[in-house]
Amino acid sequence: MTSVDAIVDKKLRDLFDCHLEEVLAKLPQSVHALLAEVPLHVEDYPSQQVIEELGLTKESNLCGVYSGVPLDQRTIDDRPGPPDVVTIYREGIIRLAAGGTEGLLSEELRRQIRITLLHELGHHHGFSEDDLEDLGYG
Repeated sequence: MTSVDAIVDKKLRDLFDCHLEEVLAKLPQSVHALLAEVPLHVEDYPSQQVIEELGLTKESNLCGVYSGVPLDQRTIDDRPGPPDVVTIYREGIIRLAAGGTEGLLSEELRRQIRITLLHELGHHHGFSEDDLEDLGYG
């Protein structure tokens, strides 16, 4: 990566993070309370391990992933496992948001960040991909 690429990447990362903060600020208190229990991680792109575990290709536009046991699948007999975590991926969300002919628009970036975050939190509550699609968070 050249120094120019690094500067562009940093600016794009900063732009994403700024929009993420705006999205988070507008979410209801109930979502903030949930994020206190299910931490949000932000990464540029999924690791090779995540790509392999999900059976994806490196070129896929994965926007996020929920790691943990959904609430509707937990039992009293469950032993503590790894903590619940929502991870969103800047690269996938930016690619999705910039998919239109107009390029990357701030409004679309914020919309995709919000959808991705709520989608992954939906998985924490046990919603399937079809359920989330029906709710507009697909």
